[in-house]
Amino acid sequence: MRDQGRARGIGRRSLLKAGGAGVATMAVAPSVGAASAARERRPAPEGFLWGTAISAYQSEGNNTNSDAWLMENLQPSMFREPSGDACDSYHRFDEDFALAQALGFNCHRFGVEWARIEPSEGRFSNAVLDHYARMLDACQARGLKPMITLNHFTTPLWFARRGGFEAPDSPAIFARFCGKVAERLGGRMSMVTTFNEANIRLLVDLMPGIEAGRRVAEVAIAAAAKATDSPRFSRLAFADPAVATPLMQAAHRQAYDAIKAVRPDLPVGVTLTTQDIQAPGRPDLVELYQRRLYGDWVETARTHADFFGVQTYTRFIVGEDGVQAPPAGAELTMAGYEFYPQALANTIRWAHAAVGKPIYVTESGVAVQDDARRSAFIDAALDGVRQCLDEGIPVHSYLYWSLLDNFEWTSGYGVPFGLSAVDRETFERKPRPSALHFGRLARANLI
Repeated sequence: MRDQGRARGIGRRSLLKAGGAGVATMAVAPSVGAASAARERRPAPEGFLWGTAISAYQSEGNNTNSDAWLMENLQPSMFREPSGDACDSYHRFDEDFALAQALGFNCHRFGVEWARIEPSEGRFSNAVLDHYARMLDACQARGLKPMITLNHFTTPLWFARRGGFEAPDSPAIFARFCGKVAERLGGRMSMVTTFNEANIRLLVDLMPGIEAGRRVAEVAIAAAAKATDSPRFSRLAFADPAVATPLMQAAHRQAYDAIKAVRPDLPVGVTLTTQDIQAPGRPDLVELYQRRLYGDWVETARTHADFFGVQTYTRFIVGEDGVQAPPAGAELTMAGYEFYPQALANTIRWAHAAVGKPIYVTESGVAVQDDARRSAFIDAALDGVRQCLDEGIPVHSYLYWSLLDNFEWTSGYGVPFGLSAVDRETFERKPRPSALHFGRLARANLI
């Protein structure tokens, strides 16, 4: 969701030393959480997961075997700038885990990159699998439960060249990859999801101005096809949904079975982009646009998921002619859509009624210049989670997007979602006050 709109940090490197004791101390300072204290927060359920989410591609850097890397570096490009080194998290992962631990979190959602693990078709890199094993061990050593995403919009370049998820045999190829990861790494994971926001292509088609965006995408895909001498070149987020969606659903089901075959006790879930659809006085339109956004993914989640990941950023107000512009005077985020943290409670309610599986908030966040608004967003979103818990809905996590400012796809590095800024030259992590605010709540387990 984060990149579908348009495209002041506090230096605290010393706080990461000795396990980030400085962050831990500041996170419990009385002044940090005054606003939340006024909300009369109460303990979250035992075992509730607090933390952040991030993707491998957006943070690791230099993923040169990926379809996205090719398209960032071609002209014409859809991307404002290339990802380059990103946050250098491929090498600095333990620094990230130390920050998350110091802030008081107990869970970290991140990904493993298919393009690194299977750089050429059918050939798996033991060195990269060992690298991710070390990452998972480091994550657990910091007291963080690793929730792993197997695909976060990107695929190996060889996979895109052969047609991506528009190729008939793509489900079996994806399931083979997922099975290999489960075999080698599954014992180190706490939970795993196959696709991040599996319905992203359906979301793209709902967005205002889609025709202009589609033309830009078509030109960029054509350039990639020419550069790779592959007329079938296909990227997940821009594939024909009539072809790719049923193949991705088959891929999820086959991947679920492949993971369970080697790790039957590993919880396997699915995440969707779950924006709050509103049409005052028109429940028929709400149902219509929910069908357009979710398609058959709801049924797929019912039959082949142990849990469901809600990923909510805003609301969509819809009318007869599509998604409307935000109301006059509405506060907008730096990603171009409405600041509306109340959306999360509504999508949790929808997911509980529609899917009926344990619910995890696997992404919720905001890109703002004024960091106080980030803290306000988190507070309001958590209010919604608490309301849902009071209604008896089984919500098991709140994972903020994201721990770090990272590469926000076509928007590049100009859309700051992070609890921590990242110096683009030195890679220094610079936690913002919102990080300390959210960390205080997490450490105290207050919802």
